[in-house]
Amino acid sequence: MSESTQATRQAGDLVSTGLDGLDRVLDGLRLGDNVVWRVDDIEDYRHFVPPFVSAAAAQGRAVIYVRFGRHAPLIAPGPSVRRVRVDALRGFEAFTRHVHQLITDHGRGAFYVFDCLSDLLSAWATDLMVGNLFRVVCPYLCELDTVAYFGLLSQAHSHRTMARIRDTTQVLIDVRHANNARYLQPVKVSGRHSPTMFLPHTHHNGDFTPVANSSAATRLQAALLRRDSESACQMDYWDRLFLEASELTAREAPHAQRAQVLDQLYRVLISRDEQVLDLARRHLDLQDLVAIRGRMIGSGFIGGKAVGMLLARRILERDDPAFWAPILEPHDSFYLGSDVYYSYLVHNGWWTRLMRQRTPEGYFAEAETLHADLRQGELPEEVRLDLERMLDHFGQYPILVRSSSLLEDGFGNAFAGKYESVFCVNQGSPEQRLAQLEAAIRQVFASTMSNDALVYRRQRGLEAREEPMALLLQRVNGRYHGRYYLPDCAGVGVSRNLFVWEPDLDPAAGMLRLVVGLGTRAVDRIEGDHARVVALDQPRRLPFRDANDPGQFSQHDVDVLDISDNRPRTLAVRDLAALAPAWPLSWCAELDREASERARARGGAPVWRVTFAPLLERTAFGAVLQRMLRTLEAAYAYPVDIEFTAHLAADGTPTFSLVQCRPLQTLGPAQRVELPETVAEQRLFFATRGHFMGGNIDRPISRVIRVDGRRYGALSRTQKYAVGRLVGDVNRALAERDACPTLLIGPGRWGTSSPELGVPIRFADINRMAVIAEVAEIGAGMTPDLSFGSHFFQDLVESGIAYVALFPRLPGHHYHPDWLERLPTATRIAAPAETDPEVAASVSVVDVSATGLRLSADVVRQRLLCYQPAESVEPTS
Repeated sequence: MSESTQATRQAGDLVSTGLDGLDRVLDGLRLGDNVVWRVDDIEDYRHFVPPFVSAAAAQGRAVIYVRFGRHAPLIAPGPSVRRVRVDALRGFEAFTRHVHQLITDHGRGAFYVFDCLSDLLSAWATDLMVGNLFRVVCPYLCELDTVAYFGLLSQAHSHRTMARIRDTTQVLIDVRHANNARYLQPVKVSGRHSPTMFLPHTHHNGDFTPVANSSAATRLQAALLRRDSESACQMDYWDRLFLEASELTAREAPHAQRAQVLDQLYRVLISRDEQVLDLARRHLDLQDLVAIRGRMIGSGFIGGKAVGMLLARRILERDDPAFWAPILEPHDSFYLGSDVYYSYLVHNGWWTRLMRQRTPEGYFAEAETLHADLRQGELPEEVRLDLERMLDHFGQYPILVRSSSLLEDGFGNAFAGKYESVFCVNQGSPEQRLAQLEAAIRQVFASTMSNDALVYRRQRGLEAREEPMALLLQRVNGRYHGRYYLPDCAGVGVSRNLFVWEPDLDPAAGMLRLVVGLGTRAVDRIEGDHARVVALDQPRRLPFRDANDPGQFSQHDVDVLDISDNRPRTLAVRDLAALAPAWPLSWCAELDREASERARARGGAPVWRVTFAPLLERTAFGAVLQRMLRTLEAAYAYPVDIEFTAHLAADGTPTFSLVQCRPLQTLGPAQRVELPETVAEQRLFFATRGHFMGGNIDRPISRVIRVDGRRYGALSRTQKYAVGRLVGDVNRALAERDACPTLLIGPGRWGTSSPELGVPIRFADINRMAVIAEVAEIGAGMTPDLSFGSHFFQDLVESGIAYVALFPRLPGHHYHPDWLERLPTATRIAAPAETDPEVAASVSVVDVSATGLRLSADVVRQRLLCYQPAESVEPTS
């Protein structure tokens, strides 16, 4: 190397370690180097940090000390060093985001010292995430021409983690002790070498002397191997933690020791939410947590949905083992840990994009492309191997891949319907089944970047919270009927029926929403179909039904899994009844004798009406579920919401698979609202007896958005979608809900995807409303669907949106849409000039703040009024 070249490098990218002897061994450091010190003791790392900091300060470099460890500080305070505390307990993503922003803010050429990375294990409990941190931070540091020091304890990490770090870093140096001496050995030094660079070097009084004698080197390695053999084997910290937990369950360990391990496991496996942790401490013991680990793929949290299911099962099993043992089907689920989600992002090189998505300007923009790419990525190989083993366990039974994010199904945040769940019919060769499963996992991962999920998180102030996606992998409960596979029935239940439709119904009795087949129709609003709503105190009472046409408001179609076509499918009840004679339909439905006679005359099959009357009247089905809901509510000290499937024996005896339990989001009871006994018609916008949700309500209304049912019904399909977009635009332009309480009223069902049944919108298009009302408008031919327990109603309750269903033909219901037209003081807000005139004419946006309009409801008397109080200005005729 010429002197001129050396001079150029010294003036350019050559950096000193602060130790002349070490600079000679390494041929100096370079801008862009990440230097990992793999040491036996933190003091060895501490020995090499101050010289580096002093040399950097002498060059006028900014030195940032990233402090997160439990060990004593590596650097004393001083003017040349900026110390930044980063909280590892907030989680991998929050930690990484903080470090990423720190690097961004200091820009090109800054120098860094990080605490010993091994201390992160106490917060994250897995080597995997330490390796992932290094894989995302190291390239960014290199890109900005920084030099950074990292420490690692040599016996604290698995070989896989060390291999990933070695592949990523530019410089890796081992510091070891043997024969009363300290030895330093460069393991990797990118872009430079010498005949002795990678030999062990004795370090004494600032000198670094290579061990050039093979005999001495052999004796040194033998001494090091003896020392290593006495240390713990290099398992992943996660595995070591659960190995210790397993050993504690196998012997009578001291209570304090068990409690310490339990507390750590709760915080890295179950949740960070104190309410959830309190439930876990009371109902999940060390043996339960070890059993969870036995069914995990990867590491990290199992997510809120999985936690809720496991808690509910343990609560019931411990409440009355003799009663629940024959009723609850054995648990048979697997869990994909939340660390796999982050590893998937890192593995595919998307972490920088995730950091951009987490910024205000990139929150929606970056998510759009990430959503598409997340469906196409490659899962890490070790995850694929574990998935293969899980498929061996399930065989060819169908599998449901369910979202189970960290915050999902917690207290206050249900995320109902925001993330996807995917059925894998699980047919084909092992390779084909694995490919289907991987595609389903990618689809759920991608749903973290869906617009609905992003709007939900932002609306609830969660956009800055760590929300990794774990997965719950469940065998689909059911049985084969030829080419079709399905549960006998499924449903949702709530322990508090806050949607009672008659005054004599007891809210404390609870409520069910039942369907035959897969449970999708119990949690989603399905066009043209109705789940059976059951008030558990009066199960024969039918809500909002026309007594002259009971068949119109029942379930007509069944969701099944088609084994031959390897996909979910929807069949008519009558068709499935003919194709599956062993299906226990007689317990879930009743023969419509008149319709069956008419069908028989035409050569058709008998007509069944899905009422669940036989099951509810002749078995303990309702009583068991009511006891289940009460038991869970008592344990949670909070109303609960469950999902279940049921298997029916020949005599109708049910057994249940409890697949989900979460705190029930409610608007909460309020003081009774006093309503006027009568309201003059000219002051009444609408009124109803029953048919509303939200408990006792008394709030002003400042703005009304009304879709005219007659005009809407006359629009083309394209124009109806345009109405939905216009409503969404008005919603997004609204101020905060309390600043401008807005009532949205229109024909049929809000939230439908079919414009023939209502205005096609997503929840994000109406999320700023104070009240939504659905009207059975005769001219439009559209009927509301009070879908208790569905994802749509979960959204309403969580968001504090009251709901009203209006049936103008029913007694006690009044609807006067002309009231808006007769307001002399109201301000009508015009649609944008480019709006289709027919679309604009069907949507009225009226400022009614000067009228004193109020929405008031008394849940006890089941009365709701939207009216002008007597002292307000009345509309003129």
